[in-house]
Amino acid sequence: MLDRSSAPRHQPNRTPAPVVRKIVHLRWKQRLGPVEIGDRLGMPASTVHAVLVRCRINRLSHIDRATGEPIRRYEHEKPGDLIHVDVKKLGRVPDGGGWRYVGRQQGEKNRSATAVRTNGPRNKHGNPQIGTCFLHTVIDDHSRVAYVEARDDETKETATEVLRNAVAWFAARGVTVKRVLSDNGSCYRSNDWKQTCIELGITPKRTRPYRPQTNGKIERFHRTLAEGWAFKKFYNSESARLAALPAWLHKYNHHRPHSAIGKAAPITRLNNLAGHHT
Repeated sequence: MLDRSSAPRHQPNRTPAPVVRKIVHLRWKQRLGPVEIGDRLGMPASTVHAVLVRCRINRLSHIDRATGEPIRRYEHEKPGDLIHVDVKKLGRVPDGGGWRYVGRQQGEKNRSATAVRTNGPRNKHGNPQIGTCFLHTVIDDHSRVAYVEARDDETKETATEVLRNAVAWFAARGVTVKRVLSDNGSCYRSNDWKQTCIELGITPKRTRPYRPQTNGKIERFHRTLAEGWAFKKFYNSESARLAALPAWLHKYNHHRPHSAIGKAAPITRLNNLAGHHT
């Protein structure tokens, strides 16, 4: 005998299917909440919420923020099957600290003094600039192990050099890179990038234009990077912030539990055969 659901066979008061479709449409396309949807359709917000729960879209975290479509997740079977690459740009920290911690007025003074000391350029409005830090990030699709290099630009020469370094870094940990996924930045569309991938035996792939969701793992890593390192605490200079990067990256790879892989540390998916990282 098989257990039957306790739900009644006939539910005359159940929300009609056409209304359910309208609720789902408003949720997906406009990301409206139960109160707003209920107001538009002339029905109680509690009924709308019940429908959203039944359709498993009651939380906006289940829906792609840009497209409104349900999130489609994927994960390659083995480490190295695919690595994601991208560049995260961060304004450099002026000597004495940035505006996030010392306030706008003092932050502007610190930036001006640093720009004078470093002989930095000025923007079109004549304001001093202290430059941008280009973080070239690489993350393994299966394990979420990350590799980061801080550079002064995002040229094709720099991008290809970082790729070579990252492939060697993963190889030292027993991982052979087979594919690399990037966005459509100029450095990743260059002939140098294609030639480097050929030399390394890697298949280059790119996301569709205006579809960063395809490269979502590294986009999420950038958010973690900003919250956990770049803006987590006060740094009195750019060199101080960069000096803290290796320790944070080690913590991310070796100790931080990652919710997408069962709350294990990313490194455990690479070399945990002997149980070294349990």
